[in-house]
Order: sequence, then structure tokens, then C-alpha cells
Amino acid sequence: MTKLSEIPQRNLNERPRRPLGLRRLKEIMGGRKPLTIMAASCTLVLLGGGIAAASTIAFGQQQVGTQYDDGEQISSNQVIKPIGDRVMTPFGKIMGSTVSPDGRYLVGTSADRSVDLQVFDLKTYKPVAAAGTLAAASFAAAASNAGYLNMAYQHITDGSVGQEGPVFSPDGKFLYEPVSTGIVRYAFNADGSLGAGTKISIPTASGKQALTAGMTFSPDGSTLYAAVNGQNTVVAIDPAAGTVKQTFNVGIAPRQLKFVGAKLYVSNEGGRQAVAGDATMDSYHTQVPADTNLGTSTTGTVSVVDTANPAAAVSSIDVQLHPTAMFLDGSTLYVANTNSDTLSVVDTASNKVVQTIATQPWAPSKVGYQPTAITMQGDRLLVSLGRANAIAVFKVNKKEAKDPASYVGLLPTDYFPENVTAVNGQIVVTNTRGIDARGPALSYNKGPGTTVATGHGTHSTTASLTKFTLPSDDQIQQYTDTVFKQNGWDDHSAKDNQDSQDSQGNQGEAVAVPKQVGDPSTIKHVFLIVKENRTYDQVYGDMKQGNGDPSLAQFGAKVTPNQHALAAQFGLYDNTYDIGTNSAEGHNWMMQGDNPAYTETSAGEYTRSYDTEEDVLGHQRSGFLWTAIQSAGNTARNYGEFEYGEGKPAGATWQQYYCAATSTMAGGDPKQLFDPSIQMHASSAIPSLNAIADTNAAPFDTSVPDIYRYATWKQDFEKNGPKNFQMMWLSSDHTGGTADPEAQVADNDLAVGKIVDEISHSQYWKDSAIFIAEDDSQDGADHIDGHRAPVQVISPYAVHGQTVSTFYSQISMVRTIEQILGAQPLNQKVAAATPMFDAFTNKADLTPYNAVPNQVPLTEGVKTAPACGNDTLGQTGAAAAVVNSAAAQATAVPDSMQEIAEDWDSWSEQQHLTGNGAKEDFANPYLFNRWTWYQTHNWQSPYPGDAKIYGPNEVPGIPAGSTNHEDG
Repeated sequence: MTKLSEIPQRNLNERPRRPLGLRRLKEIMGGRKPLTIMAASCTLVLLGGGIAAASTIAFGQQQVGTQYDDGEQISSNQVIKPIGDRVMTPFGKIMGSTVSPDGRYLVGTSADRSVDLQVFDLKTYKPVAAAGTLAAASFAAAASNAGYLNMAYQHITDGSVGQEGPVFSPDGKFLYEPVSTGIVRYAFNADGSLGAGTKISIPTASGKQALTAGMTFSPDGSTLYAAVNGQNTVVAIDPAAGTVKQTFNVGIAPRQLKFVGAKLYVSNEGGRQAVAGDATMDSYHTQVPADTNLGTSTTGTVSVVDTANPAAAVSSIDVQLHPTAMFLDGSTLYVANTNSDTLSVVDTASNKVVQTIATQPWAPSKVGYQPTAITMQGDRLLVSLGRANAIAVFKVNKKEAKDPASYVGLLPTDYFPENVTAVNGQIVVTNTRGIDARGPALSYNKGPGTTVATGHGTHSTTASLTKFTLPSDDQIQQYTDTVFKQNGWDDHSAKDNQDSQDSQGNQGEAVAVPKQVGDPSTIKHVFLIVKENRTYDQVYGDMKQGNGDPSLAQFGAKVTPNQHALAAQFGLYDNTYDIGTNSAEGHNWMMQGDNPAYTETSAGEYTRSYDTEEDVLGHQRSGFLWTAIQSAGNTARNYGEFEYGEGKPAGATWQQYYCAATSTMAGGDPKQLFDPSIQMHASSAIPSLNAIADTNAAPFDTSVPDIYRYATWKQDFEKNGPKNFQMMWLSSDHTGGTADPEAQVADNDLAVGKIVDEISHSQYWKDSAIFIAEDDSQDGADHIDGHRAPVQVISPYAVHGQTVSTFYSQISMVRTIEQILGAQPLNQKVAAATPMFDAFTNKADLTPYNAVPNQVPLTEGVKTAPACGNDTLGQTGAAAAVVNSAAAQATAVPDSMQEIAEDWDSWSEQQHLTGNGAKEDFANPYLFNRWTWYQTHNWQSPYPGDAKIYGPNEVPGIPAGSTNHEDG
């Protein structure tokens, strides 16, 4: 791996190998312009265009993190090789950014590495200062390791940066940072360093925090206006006194502000307020007009505030979905409709939308490009397309806003360009994810007796700046070809990869994975099991058949015997990747084939929502995996996945669920699974998901063992049989619950084995496929990349006994499921993905799978033994007594550690690990890893690198009281 210190200023302004002229571009798009310029009165299309066949552009056996001729492979089915000069930062994802009035400095809010503000000198093109909750010594070490010496650093206590970037005072002497409960003002020094912060509080209202978003100063510089995203208001603030002078009610979830004279324009990501008769769904305690089947909002608005006449009613302009970024050119206001993949062009003289510009460069799919920022140089309008890793360039008539914009082409960027600005004659792009998670290695410990595993992790987050001189139109058209290749966008979507055609048979013939959506498949029942947080090496590093590192196999064959046996029988996948950093992103990738920009930009505070199962604004306009499958005429059933409404009885314990499950598995009465004292009443806030939910199935909760989830699923399966598509959440391998980590992963493994055993011995096996994936891989190390994850494809049509090293990701899996069941791809990411053809054969092997007993006691680490007794692995008498004695000894806490252990118990109770409202990955990972280490080492050994065993409020570099995974 190249060290970050070796690549801070690498020149990447290289010409692509195969130029794409305008004539060729038109040929590709069937003689039409690639982007459609729509009239202002256009009707919003909710679903993407049909995809006849699989993409012809695959990534072979390329590995994430490796540099190839065309660029670096990243986990999201893309290659990156940006235009211009790159400067790297290992201090976390850059969320929003702003440039100082003199054009010298760029300052970005950031997240995921405990550094919350980053300052770049655009003249020297280096990071020069930062502020964060990370301890000063830790930051200095990180900066030094990255090759950035003598960076100024300001230690702060509030790391809840907002969705948008900071703002400078007009004279550039102060910087204002948005945080969850207000604004922090810093003195901004001539060398780019920050003075101590002063808090401007915005009070919580009706239980909702401010969640400050975009800010701007009035034209005379006397008043600071801030979008109060959490309260659907805009406030006017006296910046000297730090007091709120005026509050204006606007639309839902305001994001950015722009002044035109005395008129203040406000982009409202959630659209207008609901009125009587609207169908609605919730977002941060606000009812949002919504399509309750697709789970998406249905309006977008720009509010207009007359600040010269504060008593005047606030007016509204209808735009499209999720208006976020705005750019003002004279009297023309450009608005990015992020969830509609369009721009609205507003004439501020009339407050009318005069044209709508499509930002959908690939004709086969109209969903999922995510325009996030806008700037202009001359008469060229530049739009960052976050999910395409590209800048779209348009030519506009600056004198006449209603003249149709003309599309020029695309320029390649790094991973997820969040902002683009023209400054000092150049274009500067801030890329939220930089070169993916290729920053400093991270350490993990998860099992008794294991050593620390150190390697790549998903929280090894990077970001980058790229800058370039705007190329000529001819050059931009050439770069367009590069962007198409990097995204896997096929020139001819109706044409198939010949190898795939040959292997999958002719059109109309039933095969396992059809070459075209709608062609018949031999598979009629698809099962999707979503698990939690493991890397490939952590589970399969000890399998010699694959590319693994056995030293990182913390949950190897002893802990996961079923997963190892399944991989040996049905195929091992050693080059498949999860995409998200954490669960908030991971479940979106599984259920939507994307992580919408709303969630990408919420990462700084994660207060409005973490997981977006309950948040309508976190959903793309084309719906979900299950709605796509239902639209294709198939049936679906859900067992806990993407749900939060648990309905768990008060007082129900892990021990009760364990006893009910093990008794039933041993032949006991299955009615005990549904005793009122433990029976679930699960539900979803998404009506279309709620309609297919098994209310007895538990969503995420580490105090419910996965064998209970298996046992309740089995009753429904044997009684009602499967639907065409069914999905299930098995969450014990998240760890952090009643049993110790090793036991929880063993519980998860046993449930997986039992489910496959049940299906493979049923009448449905002959036409079934089971896909098993982690939601993310954030809680382990991997020697290839932290996003590499354990994946299983199990079916009579699976390629038995082989190691499959083809590059695949969760997107590939979603595409494969849709391909089998005849569902149209949800978005451009899924449409561009090649199905997992190499995972299947067309000759069925009907040999069933026989589950393997667990080799780790499932009650290991449990403090209070279940009423039915500890797990003796089938042993009785003296042997059982030995197991129970060992279990009791393993849970004993030395007297000297009792008080600290109790402090950690109190801490863990606040981490939403169990019970109604449980939230996966809520806990700060630096604290969670220490708690796990102490438990698994019997409170006798400090965490590696620590001087002693710390209490939860003593861990170095973590502010006292921090609990959230983004704090510290």
C-alpha cells in the first residue's frame, strides 16, 4: 500500500487512453443528446428506465485498493482516476466546505476520524490546520504519519458537525461552524489556524435539536442567517452578541441559503409542510408528504423570505425532490434536486422555474447520480454528481435563464465529490471519501484468547481535494469516456458480454441467472440473509482455498463451522465487498442498492437519523428491493430486515429467548416461542415493508439470540412456505450483547447453518437460492481492504467447491437477485453492475446441507445462567459440570476491577444494543472495542497500547460522556 505521506500532491491530469468525440457520444446515446433538458412543467418520473441486459463492463478479478492502468478500484463498483492535482487527508470524510473571502483557504467540516474541521491552504495546496475532539497528541501523531508536519490544531468538545459546510464572516476574520445545537464561532487567523470556539446556542424546540445546516450573512454583513434543519426554520442571529433576533418558518429540513437583495432563498430538502389529505411519513418528528409504497418524499420547495419585511408571509417555489445545493448567478438561481437527479433554474425576478436540467448522463437509468453542488466558470455550469464520481459540465446562456442549457460532458473525480467551486481561475473539488478507506490501519479484538488483529478497516477513512483548470469542450468530451468506464456504464445496454451469453444459454431458455431481465430463471425462491459487521479475513482468513490472512481470523473454523462448511460445499468468495462504512450505510446498500446522499451528508452528527429505516428522506425515489420485486409480479416476505419497530415485551431477557429456542430445537412445543412474555410484535414505518413483515421476527437486538430468530422463522416457513423473495436480519454477530463476542458469532453461525439445512431438505430446495451478506464489514480487519466481506451464495445451481475471485459487491448481489426475479434495477449503480454469473452453473446439484453443531458454548460469557442451564454442547453429567464451571470462571470479574466493570455495564446500557429502539453500531467504536477486550480478557489486561484498564469516561482522546459512534 502506498503511504498517504507519499501521495499528497500527485499529478493526475492524464489523458484517457481512448478519446470519445461528440459524434461517438451521440452514437452511444442512439443519436440523442445524452441528457434531456426538461421544460419547467415536466412531470417527475419516479422509476428508472428499463435495463434489457447486464452490463458488458465488469472489473474482472481487480481488488479494492489496487492501482490499475485505468485507476484505483474502490468498493462501490467503480474505478477512480481524477483529473487534476490531488491532495490527500487521512482525517476523515469531508462533509461540506467553504472558501475564505480572499480565496486563500478552504475549510471543510469532517467526520469519522474525530476531526471536525480541516483547513487547506489553496496556495501551497496542503492541509495547515484542524479542530476536533481527538486528543491533541493523537492528532499530531496522525498528521506526522501522513507527512503533514506542524499543522495547527484546536481541541474542541462538540464534534456534532452539521450537514453543510462552515461560513466565513465577510471580512474573513471569523469562521462559523454548524453543530447539532447551534453554531460555533472561531477566530480565523492569517495562517489558517483557528482560535478557541465560542458557542452560539439555538434552543431545542418540541424535542427537536437545531441540527444547523447552511448559513449566510446578510448583504450588509450585519446578520448571520442559519437554516435550522431540525426545526424547519431559519433564524437571524446577531453574530457579535450571539443571540437569535428572528425566526422564520420555512419548508421541511432546510439545507442552504442564498440572498438576492433582501430576499433570502432557502432550499427545503423535505419539501413543503403536509396539509390535510396528504399521505405522509416521518422524518425527525415531522410528517413529510410521501409515497408510502416507495417510501419517498413527494415534494421539494425553495422558500423565499423577505428579510426587509419580516412580518410578510414566507412564499414558496415548487422544485423537485431533495433540493439541497444552490448557486446564484446574477438573478438566476440554480437548485440541485439531489433525489430527482435534476437542476431547477429559477428566475428570481419572477420566482418561477424557467427550466429543469437533467443530470443523468447514462441513458439506461435515470436514478441515482445525486447532484450535490453547483458552481460556474464563465458560461460553463459545473455540477458534482456524487454517486458517479464526476463533474457534469453544461453551457448556459448567462443573459437568458430560460434558454436551454446544453450538455458538454463529464470530468472524473475522486470518490463522492460533495462540493465543487471555482476559485482563483481553477476548479476545486472536495471528495467526501477520497480514495476510499485506505488511511491508517486499525486494530480490533473480538475473541477470547485472540491477539489484536490490525489491518484495513472501513473507518480508515480518507478524503481528498482535487483541483484543475477547466478543460476545453473537446477535452471534456474525451474525459466523458473515462467516466463511463470508471462507472461500468455500458455503451450499448442491450448488448451482453459474450462470455456471459455463452455460459447462461440462449434468450428464452430458463437458466439460473438470465442474461436479460424478464427472461425465465430456474430459481423461483430467493432468500436473503443480512448479518452484521465482519470482514472476510475475520471469518475466512483461515481457509487455504482463498486469499486470506489466518492471523486475522478471529472467528475462524472453531467459531463459524457452518460458514466454513457452507463455503467448502457451495463456493468461497474471496473478492466481494461491502460498500458502507457502518450500518447506517450498509442496510441502505442492501435494500436500495445505494446509500442516498441524504445519509452520506448526515454522517457528521447522525442526529436527524442514523439508520434511515424510519426516515423518509433517506430513501431514493425508485423504492426498495422488495418493491421492485413486487412490481415484477412476485411475492415477498420480511423477517426483521430494515425494521426498527421491535415490539419486544418489557422485561424479556436473552436467557428466556435462548431457552425457548433450544427447547423448540430439541423437539419441545413451538408455542413457547410465542409466549406473551417474549413474543415480538415487530413492524416498520414503511407501509410497503410493514405489509410483508412477519411480526414475530425480531429486528436488531443483541439480547435476542439468532437461534430464536431461526426457530420463529422455521415455524412460518413450515406452515406457509416461502415467497418468491424473503429477507431476514441475523444480528448476533454484531456482538455487544448478553453472551461474549465469540459466543454471539457462534450463535449467528448456528442459525445460518440451521436455516440452510431447513431449506435444503425442503421441497423448495430444487428452485431456491440463498444469498448471505454482512450489512457492512466495519468491525474487523482485512489484509486486502476493510470493505472485503464474507459472502455466501447457496443453491443447487451454485458453483460447488470452487473459489470465486471475481470482483463483486453488495450491488452485484442486489442486481443478481433482481435479475433472477425479473425486477428492473433500482438505480444506475445496480443497472451498471454485472450479475454474479460466476457464482452459478445451470446444472443443479441437489445435495442438501447438514448443519454442523456449534463448537463454542452459546452461553459463554453470560453472567446469569439461563433457567434451562448453560450450553454444554450436548454433554451431560460431569462433562456438563466442567463446561458450566468454565463458563462461570470466564465471566468472573476480579475484585479490583468490579467498580470499573460496573461503570462499563452502565455505559453499555446507554448504547441501544438491546430492547425496543436498539440501534446497531450506535456505540463509539473506540469505547466498544475496549469494552469487548476487557470482557474477553477477564478484566485482567489493558487494551493494546493503553497504560491501564480505563473506565468509559477515562479513555484517552475520548471526551467524557461521549457515547455515539461519531463522538470522540
